[in-house]
Formats: sequence, structure tokens, C-alpha cells
Amino acid sequence: MKRRKFIKKAMYTSIGATVLGGLYTWQIEPFWLEFVKVKMPIKNLPKNLIGKTLMQISDVHVGNKFDYNYIIKSFKEAQLYNPDFVVYTGDYVSYETPEQLEQLKTVFKHAVIGKLGTAGVLGNHDYGLDWLEEEVSNQISSILEKENIKILRNEEVTFSGLNIMGIDDYWGANFNPIKIMDKYDANKANIVLCHNPDVCDLNVWNNYKGWILSGHTHGGQVKPPFLNPPILPVENKRYSAGEFDLYDGRTLYINRALGNLYQVRFNVRPEITIFELEEKL
Repeated sequence: MKRRKFIKKAMYTSIGATVLGGLYTWQIEPFWLEFVKVKMPIKNLPKNLIGKTLMQISDVHVGNKFDYNYIIKSFKEAQLYNPDFVVYTGDYVSYETPEQLEQLKTVFKHAVIGKLGTAGVLGNHDYGLDWLEEEVSNQISSILEKENIKILRNEEVTFSGLNIMGIDDYWGANFNPIKIMDKYDANKANIVLCHNPDVCDLNVWNNYKGWILSGHTHGGQVKPPFLNPPILPVENKRYSAGEFDLYDGRTLYINRALGNLYQVRFNVRPEITIFELEEKL
């Protein structure tokens, strides 16, 4: 009898743990935002920018996969940090129909804007279905530009002495990294925005030295303890999340995403990154 009671209790405990774990991965962690603070040393950084902050927001994924009011709430929370610069590294929508363009307008009325400048690049989801609809990418760029976000499509922009270079999406129709990297000037204070970190392994960088800010992976969204994420949408499985020394003067940072492609996360909380600018000697 005692053995039966033990088995029954163990079974109920196991079921309870499964239910709680499922609720956590579905209803708690996908919305448990973490603000991650990172030091960012930059060569040629103007003295007046030392100590300034640059906020990275990535993979917002406005759409019907989760309640996008969470994004609005997160934007309002991020605004309290009063960042000097803000950069967005792609995937503003989870595109299914033109409805997402209207949803994007609603959400980005609350966008986080830097005091000194705001820029962004597009991601693969910003190119519509199967990443083939360039008109969708043009409409998304227009919506964001109206909210004072400068979208860089193989272009660069300089705000108060900080030069931001933007590579259009690797899987999109407008991918042309050489067009922008040929303009690389080592005497400027540079950073590069590039949605998909696999671009770091291509021979397009023109001896660039400095930071590359990416997203795309979401850190896998699910990561078993002490193991690598089982699913990463990149060829180089080293590129999961966080900071990577590329051993050639480049430093890659992969943001874990603010939004969710699917509403499930485990051991990979959503992230907004706040970099503190430092002079690199």
C-alpha cells in the first residue's frame, strides 16, 4: 500500500512539475525582459561620447504570434533609460499579411528613440513571405523612417561623431555588403549593424576592426542547461547569443531578441542591450 501511495504521489508531482514548467516557458519567460549592460570600447571615439549609451533592440516580431502590447510596454520601460543612441537590428514583424504593417504602425508610435540618433537595418522577416517581397521591405522602411528611425540599406550614417554602418539582410533581395564595407574608414568611430551573424564569416569586411551588432538567432529561444540551443537559424552554430571575439579585431554581439517567433522560451530571456561607450586605445 505504501508503495502504491508513493507511486501515485510521484506521478502527481511529475504532472504538476510538467504543467508548471509548461506555463513558465509559455506565459512567463517569453515576457520576462532583461536589460543587459555591456562595455563597448570603440577606436577613434570622440571624447564627448565617452560614457554615452547605445541601446540595441532586435527581433521585435510584431504580429499575431504573441500579444504585441508586450512590445509597447517594453518600449516604455526602455525609454526610462534615456539612451543617447538606439539601434534596431531587424525583424520588426512576423509577416503574414498587410495587417502586420498596420500593427507595426501602432507599436512603433511608442518606439525608443536616441537623444543623439537612431538607426536600424532590416531582417529576413521584413522581406515578407519567403523573404521575397521587396515591396514589403520598402513599406516597413517607410513606416520606421516616419518614426525617426534611419534604416540603413547598405548605407551609413554619422550621429555626433559615431559612424553607424548598416548591412541589409543576408537572406533578402538587397543584400550587398561590399557596397557599404568598401566605404569603411578606419579613422572614424565605427560600428556595424547586421541582422544575421553568418555574414561575419563572409569575405566582405575590408579589414574592418570594431563591433558588429546582430540578432536573428533569438539565442535559440530554448536552451537546455549546460547545453547548446538545439535550434539555431545560422550556419555557424557558434553564433547563439552574447559577445564573441572574432580574433581579427572584430567583436560580434548577438542580441537574444525582444520579441518571440513563437511564444516559448526557456533559459533564454528576451533582451534589450545597453552598451556604454568607451575609448579604445
